[in-house]
Amino acid sequence: MIGAARIIAVGDIVTDVLAVLSGPLATGSDTPAAIRLTGGGQAANTAAWLASRGNPVTLVAVVGDDDAGRARVAELTAAGVDCAVRRCDDAPTGTVIVLAGAGERTMISERGANLRLAPADLDAALDGAPDARHLHLSAYTLLDADSRDAGRHALAAARKRGLTTSVDAASAEPLRQVGAAAFLDWVRDADLLLANADEAEVLAGPETARAQAEALTGSVRHVVVKRGGDGAVWASRGGPTVESVVRRVRVVDPTGAGDAFAAGLLGAWTRGLGPGEALGLAGEVGGLAVSSVGARPVL
Repeated sequence: MIGAARIIAVGDIVTDVLAVLSGPLATGSDTPAAIRLTGGGQAANTAAWLASRGNPVTLVAVVGDDDAGRARVAELTAAGVDCAVRRCDDAPTGTVIVLAGAGERTMISERGANLRLAPADLDAALDGAPDARHLHLSAYTLLDADSRDAGRHALAAARKRGLTTSVDAASAEPLRQVGAAAFLDWVRDADLLLANADEAEVLAGPETARAQAEALTGSVRHVVVKRGGDGAVWASRGGPTVESVVRRVRVVDPTGAGDAFAAGLLGAWTRGLGPGEALGLAGEVGGLAVSSVGARPVL
């Protein structure tokens, strides 16, 4: 097994307004909830979980020149993340309202300054991290036209410098809006694609997780389809398909579970561990995430 590799995480950093509902949402009325303000954003969450596991990690993102942006960067720095985060003065730090309950979460998003991510941000971060061996891209950057050029540039620049690449498919509804064919063209020949069950259905149709993962290897080299409490499937182009199970834990809040899973997986895979071991460690980290409130590891 090789040592921990620096990973470049690219994508959103936001403030989460997290409401853990006490029961089903009473549409048009009141639903009691535990509400807290915390750091979020898919790439930022994954970076925080990577740092908590001892992986050197650099986050590339954009925040507003505001108190929220300064607070989000301070949190991540305290968690051990190297922040290549630019402040912009023409957009606020992104905000997401998260409604969590019954093992599921619904998000209402304002991406804000995340839409200002530019190719130059990626070039500067890569220049500043010559020890990086892998780049992980949150697909939110690809799913919005305003940040798409930066997302595509991130994958191309990483490949040009000899880094391996991974993409988290991010969210089913935006994927549906841009279309599977366009998205798979943008990520073609990435080394690894991660998708949950809903995202995999958008990209590969209503098949079994195994069939979805194997079909998607026509576009990327390795595919992981996450099935929550039912484990995950890893398919490799020209290689075997591996399935994993996870230890069941009490779900307190599912927010950020996929981001934590990605961190566990990437930390293991970039150390040279095989698919089975990587999936096992990913499941452990995902289990830690759902066992506490919020999308980040508890410091």
